[in-house]
Amino acid sequence: MIYALMIPLMVFAIWRRVRGSFGRQPIRRKRMMARIVIFAVIGVLLAVSGLHNLKLLEGLLGGVFAGAALGTVGLRLTRFERRADGADLYIPNAWIGGLLTVLLVARLAWRFLVVMPQLQDPSVTHSGPAMGNSPLTLAIFGLMIGYYICYNAGLLVHHRRFEQAQAVA
Repeated sequence: MIYALMIPLMVFAIWRRVRGSFGRQPIRRKRMMARIVIFAVIGVLLAVSGLHNLKLLEGLLGGVFAGAALGTVGLRLTRFERRADGADLYIPNAWIGGLLTVLLVARLAWRFLVVMPQLQDPSVTHSGPAMGNSPLTLAIFGLMIGYYICYNAGLLVHHRRFEQAQAVA
């Protein structure tokens, strides 16, 4: 039953992620601030849950720092423009967004294939590895968290500067 709920939800989330990586995107300040808060909360929760195993925490933090660096690169490759109606738009780099999506989906699929046989054996269910008990998986989650926090914060800063420059002109 849980798979009947989780699989469509994951497909929808991936579809939205891919759709947001291509083409012109409007700057929606409230959504961007909400994403920053949500990813920060997820990052803190993962960090707290990783305190029992320092390798998990190291993977997460390494991913966050690499993601922040990638977010900075993504901001430099992002193009900004203004529509005729005055709406501020950005065009994200499709390669970075696509790479992050493929990396996350591939890692989750691999981890699911590794963990699935252990979940089907009732004697191993309680002692087997959980879906997130891998430093590499948490590094990829950290990569996503660091990237989206940095990227959305950078978009908000750019938007504020763009509005100030337009007010002066």
